[in-house]
Amino acid sequence: MSGSGNNAVTKLVQRVFPKMPDFFGALDAQCAKAVETMTTLEEFMRTGDPGLAQRVRDLEHEGDDIKSANLDTLNSAFSTPMDREELYRAIATIDHIMNYAKTTIREMDTLGVKPDPMCLEMVTNLREGTEALRDGYAQLSTNPGAAEAFAQAARKSERNTEKSYHRKALADLFDVEANISSMENGDARSGTVALRTVIDIFKKREVYRHLANMADRLARAGDTLHDIVVKMV
Repeated sequence: MSGSGNNAVTKLVQRVFPKMPDFFGALDAQCAKAVETMTTLEEFMRTGDPGLAQRVRDLEHEGDDIKSANLDTLNSAFSTPMDREELYRAIATIDHIMNYAKTTIREMDTLGVKPDPMCLEMVTNLREGTEALRDGYAQLSTNPGAAEAFAQAARKSERNTEKSYHRKALADLFDVEANISSMENGDARSGTVALRTVIDIFKKREVYRHLANMADRLARAGDTLHDIVVKMV
């Protein structure tokens, strides 16, 4: 009888105070998908393989499923290991990185822009930052204080991407003398060719700016991880 009584009490307690979901594992899974997405995007920038472009799209959809499941768990959870608002921000900011990977592919396809060394350099920075984000969230369940260094690394990758964008990409893209020399050497002085050259420059600039905006989202994700660490330690 005492055993039955204990079981009844246990069931009642579990009903009133449900077990806390594994939010740390949920964030780890989402980060792992973001890293896979960015690694695939980086390889696309290296090879231009259309199959990899489609794989980025597929991974982003898989990421959406993980995000939706995480939000459903958050909405129904009785308790959480951290502030609910911070947990929501973590889920949302990780997802934004994958969204930008997909829209980068879509923008390049729409504008007819092919991968180039500048795109590869910027995406490599972004992939490294996403890996730092993953490694930081992996620390939260056991050693949250150690996650701060990874949050800083994620934010540093944003600064590196911005340097690539402003100091290299834009400088090379709008190097007037180099563009004029290229057209003259190619014996392409007609107005039509000049117009196409200008249009191509602005198409590339749109893609570069899109990658720079992705870096901003990565920085926000790093900021969110930092805020979580501050409240947990």
